Amino acid sequence: MIRLLWGVAVALLASVCHAQTPDDGTWTMAARNFEGHRFSGLDQVTPGNVAQLKVAFTFDTGVPKGQESITLVADNTMFIVGPFPNVLFALDLTKPGAPLKWKFDPKPDASSQGVACCDLVNRGAAYADGRVFFNTLDNQTLAVDAKTGAELWRAKLGDIKLGESMTMAPLVVKNKVLVGNSGGEFGVRGWLAALDAATGKVLWRAYSTGPDKDVLIGPNFKPYYASDRGADLGVKTWPPDAWKIGGGTVWGWLTYDPVLDLLYYGTANPGPWNPEQRPGDNKWTSGIFARKPDTGEAVWFYQFSPHDLHDYDGVNENVLVDTPIAGANRKVLLHPDRNGYMYVIDRATGQVLSANPFVHVTTSSGVDLSTGALRYNPQKDPRAGETVRSICPASPGAKDWQPSAWSPRTKLLYVPHQNLCQDTVTGTASYIAGTPYVGLEQKIYAGPGGHRGLFTAWDPVAGKKAWQVEEHFPVWSGALATAGDLVFYGTMDGWFKALDARSGKLLWRFKTDSGIIGQPMSYRGPDGRQYIAVMAGVGGWAGAVVSGSMDTRDATGASGFANAMRDLQAATKAGSKLYVFALPEGTR
Repeated sequence: MIRLLWGVAVALLASVCHAQTPDDGTWTMAARNFEGHRFSGLDQVTPGNVAQLKVAFTFDTGVPKGQESITLVADNTMFIVGPFPNVLFALDLTKPGAPLKWKFDPKPDASSQGVACCDLVNRGAAYADGRVFFNTLDNQTLAVDAKTGAELWRAKLGDIKLGESMTMAPLVVKNKVLVGNSGGEFGVRGWLAALDAATGKVLWRAYSTGPDKDVLIGPNFKPYYASDRGADLGVKTWPPDAWKIGGGTVWGWLTYDPVLDLLYYGTANPGPWNPEQRPGDNKWTSGIFARKPDTGEAVWFYQFSPHDLHDYDGVNENVLVDTPIAGANRKVLLHPDRNGYMYVIDRATGQVLSANPFVHVTTSSGVDLSTGALRYNPQKDPRAGETVRSICPASPGAKDWQPSAWSPRTKLLYVPHQNLCQDTVTGTASYIAGTPYVGLEQKIYAGPGGHRGLFTAWDPVAGKKAWQVEEHFPVWSGALATAGDLVFYGTMDGWFKALDARSGKLLWRFKTDSGIIGQPMSYRGPDGRQYIAVMAGVGGWAGAVVSGSMDTRDATGASGFANAMRDLQAATKAGSKLYVFALPEGTR
């Protein structure tokens, strides 16, 4: 009997481990595992041989816009979803040069381009059980047969006429496809939805504003801090009816803890940006929800930036790590927020264990761990008709969408981000459905030191950086960590770099045809070799001056980013190319 029980226990443990750690050779979800680690267990490429990396093959998507997507690999096939019109490509990795296997054109509504906040980007797909799931800019989620490229189902989830769009990468949990909307700058109402992976039927939808029944807040909602407790705070912390156009979109990253059975994601900024039009904490925006994936019911919430003053979305990644904190093993999540603080949060309860600045911050003086409150600096509050200067971090935050990577070997979080400040002038925004609803103008510029980018290795136990690399432009790409003790990221002027994960020493770099804002990944090819892949194609909010051919003489262009990126047009050009690298055969 004991042997039988032990066998059952081993089987259960194997099942959990399988759910958390996919095969080293594959990459089936944007962050590779539910915990959001973006860590490859492959170790053929090392600090000793990385200098020998060469281009193995390339592929052009044909759409020279911002390439924020990540490639997926499963069943010896690579999957790529491009910017609008969101064509899905499948490449055959079993053949030399990885030729096109099939492509699927979802034919999204062209008018959706008019409500794209920050370029026509798409952040990737998800693979599960022989199906590829992805979103289109015009608010559709689709399932496609991975072998044939045949459409299995599509679900229309939002309305372009209201300013809604979809850019995020889905996550598949317990046979549910989890997706959210974009459009916080258009006065939309944010939500996260769970779709049946087999049929596309909406199983539940949780809004980020409004009454508790819409937010799926019930008797099991137990936020850690008193400021997040009370009935219908999604209505009461707003001016009357303002919650209906209050933002809180869900366009960032989702992670999942299968042991606690909790799903984690951040909510974006409240709308409009002008905070004087929406007095109150503006629940449940600029914060993080923990929910049960089966029902969507909220378990806890924490608000990083109550009554957000500076477009500090809370959508950045929540990386799940088990680590000793103050001498005790804790199940935590690591969250580098736009407001400039690296949060370490108990992911079972929502308690903030530490929140230390990882960039120059002037808008606040810290986080009160007893109340969870961000201590705003009133001197930097936007005020109508007045120019407020030296707001740091700027609206793109200390870190925007670009995802971090975690190495279980070095115990460091590798954070690609920016070093930006801004001057701000606010005015009254009028709501017209499907048009920008902002009420703020800004000029963004480099922070202290004059460099606009940083790549930081953060030690969450010590609560400080282990090492840091300065970059000329914002580091708008994602990061990749590998078991070879390397970290990879790209720069907006087109350099793809490999650093020693322990020291930050630059070991290799390659110049691509366009700036890199994509997400690097690694996989094992059918030939048993380790490959490293990344999309090149500058764009996104930071690179809109190139992908949108903008006139940078207007400093407020691209919501103020044009002022900070005047020199990018001379440093790179638009592109749409996948680069895949490998060591020469026989390299050791």
